[in-house]
Amino acid sequence: MSAAAHRALDDELEFERFTRWVGEGDRPRLAESSLRIGGMHCAACAGNIEDALHAVEGVLDAQVSPAAQCATVRWDPHRTRPSALVDAVEKLGYAATPDTGAAARALRLKESRQALWRLFVAGFCAMQVMMLAAPSYLGHAGDLAPDLKQLLDWGSWLLTLPVMAFSAGPFFGNAWRALRQRRIDMDVPVALGLAVAFVASSGAAFDPGGPFGSAVYFDSLTMFVSFLLGGRYLELRARHAALRSLEGAIGRLPQTVLRETASGGIEPVSTLRLVRGDRVRVPRGEAFAADGVLLAGSTQADESLLNGEAAPQPKAPGDAVIAGSLNLGAPVLMRVERVGADTRYEAIVALMRHAQTQRPSATRSADRWAAPFLWAVLLLAAGAAAAWSFVEPGRAVWVAVSVLIVTCPCALSLAAPSAWLAGASAIARRGVLLRRVDAIEDLAAMRTLFLDKTGTLTEAGEGEAQMSSLDPSFAEAELWARAATLAAWSSHPLAQALAQRESGTSFCWSRLHEVAGQGVGGDDEAGVSWLLGKGPTGQSDADANETWLMRQGQPVARFSIAERVREGAADAIRALQQDGVRLVLVSGDVPRRVRRLAEALGLDDWHAQASPEDKLALIEAAQAHGERVAMLGDGINDAPVLAQADVSLAMGAGAEIARQHADGVLLSNRLGDVAQARRVAAKTLRIVRQNLAWAALYNAACVPLALFGWLPPWAAGLGMAASSLGVVLNSLRLSR
Repeated sequence: MSAAAHRALDDELEFERFTRWVGEGDRPRLAESSLRIGGMHCAACAGNIEDALHAVEGVLDAQVSPAAQCATVRWDPHRTRPSALVDAVEKLGYAATPDTGAAARALRLKESRQALWRLFVAGFCAMQVMMLAAPSYLGHAGDLAPDLKQLLDWGSWLLTLPVMAFSAGPFFGNAWRALRQRRIDMDVPVALGLAVAFVASSGAAFDPGGPFGSAVYFDSLTMFVSFLLGGRYLELRARHAALRSLEGAIGRLPQTVLRETASGGIEPVSTLRLVRGDRVRVPRGEAFAADGVLLAGSTQADESLLNGEAAPQPKAPGDAVIAGSLNLGAPVLMRVERVGADTRYEAIVALMRHAQTQRPSATRSADRWAAPFLWAVLLLAAGAAAAWSFVEPGRAVWVAVSVLIVTCPCALSLAAPSAWLAGASAIARRGVLLRRVDAIEDLAAMRTLFLDKTGTLTEAGEGEAQMSSLDPSFAEAELWARAATLAAWSSHPLAQALAQRESGTSFCWSRLHEVAGQGVGGDDEAGVSWLLGKGPTGQSDADANETWLMRQGQPVARFSIAERVREGAADAIRALQQDGVRLVLVSGDVPRRVRRLAEALGLDDWHAQASPEDKLALIEAAQAHGERVAMLGDGINDAPVLAQADVSLAMGAGAEIARQHADGVLLSNRLGDVAQARRVAAKTLRIVRQNLAWAALYNAACVPLALFGWLPPWAAGLGMAASSLGVVLNSLRLSR
């Protein structure tokens, strides 16, 4: 990246494209940036990059995923800038670009082209070297004159030079970087094997009577590089395919929009310049750049990437539209309500980025064993060379090279990450976006699922809310307006249903606050406190879903709101029960309504009038009995139990604090997708075990063959490339 491009990254408006802000209240405001990394091949590369990023002053945390080829860096904006992060990565010899749609696609295309060119050069030269080596293999002893054989060997050496200098460049570069960092990664034994084979063959070609003998293996060397590059190229293409859907989400927002001016004209502006209240024209086929409301025009919106709903959703004036969804029907005019990090789209993208850089505990454990394993490989190769130097000195070098190549644990390092990434992508396509990849294991192993009631199993039904005025001194219109404007500040499903009523009057509230399980309140213009939420003890109607409006602690109105069972809830519950999951309904609602819902859905275990503390106690009690516990909820009162559960999911339409405390978000709001996600998670674990078993079996079978001299270097290279490709292709079965 040029110096000018680096400086552009430090423009705050520009780095908003790949950065979100974290921290609120008394905590310092920190930046969290996402970068696409090119040139990584293994977990050790990720460790090197993480160390380099941590060394940058002002970087507080850095996580790098070799499978996803991306990094998430949390940094202090008062102490460093984005350009310093990119510089730190590029100084190691890797490519780094902001994680925006266009930059990521350009980096992916560049990486693919470079890999293809290296493969072409290696394959072309290998064919020519094999042609020059053919007379030695096909002729009888004495048929080929020594001077002619040496001439052919010199030709093979010349054709091997481009393979070593260009095609094998990444192996030597990665190995050198690792050694400079006093680390050892999987390219070290490969580079060592290539170097030893080239030096020994060169010695035999130019001095047939010297210490290396007269046998050359330039054909095996070039074939090995070709096979290894071929496997890595196919692996690269498979990884790009797995990431394409996630990268498409990150780059879906338009870079410019058509904003109406005060005079009624149109001006093109950057998406980052939008503010609340702007009126934006959205042409057909374009994505909505912000969350907002349609003002004019009727259309259909494709929201599949955001909520998993495949069918386009009809949109009419007054309907809400979501940033990142596509306008399929006709040009429309919208009013911007939320922009940037406040939009649902940006929250989803943040979850995607976080999940991509997460490394499961099994993968981190494998990383710790990588260095000791590779040291053992080097010692084994040295021991094999020493043993064969007594048995048959002419084959000692080639046996050592075969051992170095065949024991390279590429397949082992890819076994788990490739499956986790493919599994997370498959689960996301089913409407569940995971915040941490470890949640796949917990989701597959869960045996008890706690379910919230309102907003999770039920949703606001058809028809308007009904009000009963309890204080004749207030006009009904004022009570409606005060309730609706207060409800707009709450994410509770019943409050949201009430907030949709057009009151025509707005009130200015101060000291707004929301208490979990109680309601949302504030002070009016005169400083009088109002509360919308839980009613007075003993006055609630057990048969109605209601919320109360109280002034100075005294009820002034009661609102009854229709509620219905969420579509597909009964089928989802039966599917989970058939899979052996125990379901528990926990709700703060009154016992009569909770029991009626439980009986309708076939739930035997239910708890009513449960406070957040009661729900937390139920979760802890189940965990104390050794159960793997999951929680599905949507409200701010569910946040503590979502954090406590072994694995937790928040409804996509739920409160932001619930989504932040959950391990995943049910974007589709369809309960049936939870059962589907659990089945995919179980399949992911099976594939991880298959990959690990295959990698271990491959090494157990091929290492003895190499030690006994029955596996030439080219066959070892073919086996290593095939094993790595095999585990990647096996993982991609999750994408079906």
